[in-house]
Parts: sequence; C-alpha cells; structure tokens
Amino acid sequence: MRELSLNVMDIVQNSISANGTIIKITIAENSVEDTLSIVIEDNGRGMTPEQVNHVQDPFFTTRTTRRVGLGIPLFKMAAEQTGGYLNITSQVGVGTVVNAVFKPSNIDMTPLGDINQTISLLIRCNPTIDFVFCHSIDHKTFTLDTREIKEIVGSEVSLDNPDVMEWINGYLLEQNELINGGARNL
Repeated sequence: MRELSLNVMDIVQNSISANGTIIKITIAENSVEDTLSIVIEDNGRGMTPEQVNHVQDPFFTTRTTRRVGLGIPLFKMAAEQTGGYLNITSQVGVGTVVNAVFKPSNIDMTPLGDINQTISLLIRCNPTIDFVFCHSIDHKTFTLDTREIKEIVGSEVSLDNPDVMEWINGYLLEQNELINGGARNL
C-alpha cells in the first residue's frame, strides 16, 4: 500500500469484522529513537494461537468473499523493510492487538499518509463503534475518544451527522498542527 494509513484502515476493518465495539488506534512517533509505532487494539472475538500464526500468510483468510488476505502480510512487510517488526497478540473472547514498529529514517519507509482522514472516515462509516485515537510526536500527545463525543452530543445525534463530523475533522486538524508544531505530518 502507498500509505500506512491505508494499512490502518484495512486492519481496523478486520477488527470491525471480528465484532470489535471499541477499537483503539495509537500512533507514536519518536524522533530520538527513530521509531514510528502503530498499535491497533480491539475487543473483538480474538483469535487462537494457530490463527495468529496464519494471519501473516497472504494465502490465509477467514473471509468467504476472497481466497487471500493481504492486509497483515503487507503491513508486516512494510515494517520489516525499514528494519522494524510486527507483533500480533490475541485471545479468543478478549480481542486482538496488532503492533507494528517502523524506522522512519530508512529509505524504504512508507509514508504515514493522512491518518486524520482515515480516522474520520472510520468514524463516519461506523458511528456505532467506539474509537479511541491517540497520536503522539515525541512528548506531545492528543487523544480523540468517540465515547466522550457521544456523551456531549447525546444519544439522539449520530456521530455521522455532518455537523459532528465537521467538528471531528476540525479537532483532528487542530490537534495535528499542535503536535507537529504547525507542520503537516508525513
């Protein structure tokens, strides 16, 4: 994939398919350690140890609509080609954690892309699922938690409401500018 944000979307779709109701996406950029960490956690149905081993194989998928599953293998390849790695931990009935670590200074580093638009799209298309998005750059961090937004707007207003989405997009942009010191992310 051309941007890591598209890998994030694909992995989150797996979480949604696994009936995850709370999905946490954490992006941590550390310039001193030369790392970009992407962690996607869900409370979905989880996987057995055998399934965890198989999901990294592009010819294994639980989907019935196609015979290959490229999301995890491509995400793993993107991490490893920079000198990083991908780990998956999962427990049946508890959920799954996908953790990918990249070395941004590597020439083969795939750009993060527009992670804010990815988060916005995930929220807009899945307004009943709770998302927690944390993004940090060195020691600056912000968090967007849709549970907090739902408390503010009330149960009669859906997160996919255009006014709510406009606010979410503005908040993501504003916070991104603050943690980037006014510069746009990769």
